[in-house]
This record gives sequence, C-alpha cells and structure tokens, in this order.
Amino acid sequence: MISKGHSKLSLTKQCDLMDISRSSFYYKPKMESSLNLELMRLMDEHYLDHPFKGAPQMFSWLRYDKGYLVNHKRVERLYYTVMGLQALQPGKHTTKRNKAHKVYPYLLRNLKIDRVNQVWQTDITYIPMAKGFMYLVAIIDVHSRYIVNWSVSNCMNTEWVTQCMEEAFNMHGRPEIVNTDQGSQFSSEQFTSLILKDKKTKLSMDGKGRATDNAYIERFWRSIKYEKIYLNPPSDGLDLFVKIRDYVEYYNTIRRHSKINNNKPIQVFKQQLKAAA
Repeated sequence: MISKGHSKLSLTKQCDLMDISRSSFYYKPKMESSLNLELMRLMDEHYLDHPFKGAPQMFSWLRYDKGYLVNHKRVERLYYTVMGLQALQPGKHTTKRNKAHKVYPYLLRNLKIDRVNQVWQTDITYIPMAKGFMYLVAIIDVHSRYIVNWSVSNCMNTEWVTQCMEEAFNMHGRPEIVNTDQGSQFSSEQFTSLILKDKKTKLSMDGKGRATDNAYIERFWRSIKYEKIYLNPPSDGLDLFVKIRDYVEYYNTIRRHSKINNNKPIQVFKQQLKAAA
C-alpha cells in the first residue's frame, strides 16, 4: 500500500503507480474524544432513518432514549459543525452558505431525467471509523446511478471538492447540470467557476433545508454506510480508502438497481455514452 515515508517515491508517484487519485488519499483521520466518536456514530446511523431530526431532537433521543448525559451544546457542535448534518426542515446546519456567495436556482423540479450526463449530483458525508472519522465526497450520474468520482479527506474544503469534480469532468466529460446543496464549498467562486466556465453546464442548488432535492446522492450514502461501513468499520484512513474503493466498484459494476430496470450502473452509463458518441 501507500507509504508516507518512502525514500524514493513521493506520495503522488505512489498514487500514480497504484492508479489511486491523489485527491482520494488523505491518511490522517480527524480525532475527537471517544465519547464524541460514539455519539457521532449513533447520530449518523439514526439520521439515515430519521433525516427530519435536527440537533434538538437528536439531543432528546441521545439523552432520554439512549441514556447519554450530554448537553445541547455538545450535540449541536457535533451535529452541525463536525458532521455537517441538516434536518429536512429549514434550520441551522454546517453547510450553510457564505452570504457573499451567489446561490443558484434549483433546476431539477419536474425535470425528466432520461439520459446519462444530463444531471450529476454531489455532496459530502461524514464517515465514522474505529478511531476518528473522515469525510467522503461523491458524484453520481442521476440517470444511470453511476458514481463518476469520489474522494476522502480529513477536512471539508473547497479545493478538495473542486479537484474531485474536475477529475470527473476529465474522465467522463461534462454533464448538462451539476446539482449541489448551498454549502460554502459548492457555492465558492473556485467551485462555481469550474462548473460554469463551459457554458454547456449549468449549476443547480437545493432549496434551503431541502435535503430531498439531492435525493440520489443521499440514497448512495445510505447504501454505502449500511452495506459496507457499518458492517466493517474502517480501522484507519488506508482501510477506509480500500473499503470505499471496493464498494464503489461493487455499486457501479455488480449491484443491480430496480430504478434502472435491474441493470448495473456501468451498463447504462457506458452504453449510452457510446451510443451518443
């Protein structure tokens, strides 16, 4: 695997030799106290089944149903700031936009999505580990359910998500629409200028507090967490990378999806790209 202290090969060269995206390799996980890691792990799983719950309801659930003697401030910091979660209804959340950044209209309402590279959706999610946690960004082609690119990091920053999107463009071409939430990473000038520099691609943003507007990537988060991460918690950053890589390969090339007539995402994506060429 990757060796950070290799005497002859840089990290970039090692990633190239192993066909690993440089932006997908960030080794050091973020650390919190063991109690905070436990609380975040519980909230992350609970949120997948109860996405309407904000920090106040999470606090009540942890305090009165699970028996944790925690206060509101701890839960709010972990929920909003560290995990970047938001309830379906409007409210406080970490991915709130920078007010200096432009917000773009939501373009998917009543839109018939019937071809690949018509709409991509992207988002960031928290990934719990045995010790610490990291973040995953992924980009899904909505029509085919094909994951066109992904990356892991120990921080949620603009450069990271922009590089992941740029790599996806280089590998698969540009979609007609890229849909994101209003988070500061996606509304930043660096990210929006990448999307809009080719006038063939439009930028769409979810309505405030409307997590369902980005439903396709949210379903992928549910799949990868329940089918991989929760069953086999990653031990460290390298293990996390391997588990995500293996699951995305399975999701794209083996797992059949009822919404695309029980086909595999790679079949739909590659066949339609070939037909359009």
